[in-house]
Amino acid sequence: MSFPLKGKVAVVTGAGRGIGAAIATALSREGAGVALIGRDAGRLEKQAAELSTDALVAPADITDPESVHKAFAIIRGRFPRIDILVNNAGQAESAPFSRTDLALWNRMLAVNLTGTYLCTREVFLAMLKQDYGRVINVASTAGLVGNAYVSAYCAAKHGVIGLTRSLALEAAKTAVTVNAVCPGYTETDIVKNTVANIMAKTGKSEAEARAALTSHNPQGRTVLPEEVANAVLWLCLPGSEAITGQPISVAGGEVM
Repeated sequence: MSFPLKGKVAVVTGAGRGIGAAIATALSREGAGVALIGRDAGRLEKQAAELSTDALVAPADITDPESVHKAFAIIRGRFPRIDILVNNAGQAESAPFSRTDLALWNRMLAVNLTGTYLCTREVFLAMLKQDYGRVINVASTAGLVGNAYVSAYCAAKHGVIGLTRSLALEAAKTAVTVNAVCPGYTETDIVKNTVANIMAKTGKSEAEARAALTSHNPQGRTVLPEEVANAVLWLCLPGSEAITGQPISVAGGEVM
């Protein structure tokens, strides 16, 4: 069997569940060693035990610079270098702008944008020096278009896209690429919570709430975590070297 990522080391944030777990599984399946970052050490350990290659758990709060630095120190103590970083950890909260207080605003920017910055700065210079790296930011279709009632989340994800493009240009003369994958509504805890909120606020059934979420998706469905993981994997595999600075929509044609 061919393992195109054998010898590579990947770090995945928010790796304990959902999209992050699917990404860790996909990278491991292709031979990469994987370091899993997240807040729930128990869940990370369970996920690591299911991987087929060398795996390391490094619990961290990605909004805390010291916590992030300690996690990457643990990773560097185990692996000689980091080849792939997937900034997947994120959080979504909704509210009309008139009820978006500073605390909500700061939470959305901290976990979705500042966390991406903190983790990327731990590896970016080393990737440039080793003349190889893949940085993939899991953004959202909310980073490509505007959505009502999630202004803070949209602002943060638009920021992730801007950061992606800027870093891609800084690294363009090297073998380091920086891209973003932008899922639509995906079968994760975020979507489950969104469906529950719609049901609670509108009295809709679960089926009606899900239909409302997917009404702008030409395929009429939610995305699977494995479909997002496959897009991330493609950006890590040989043959993707010319793809950089791109926000790639994984959303059933929702954004064209």
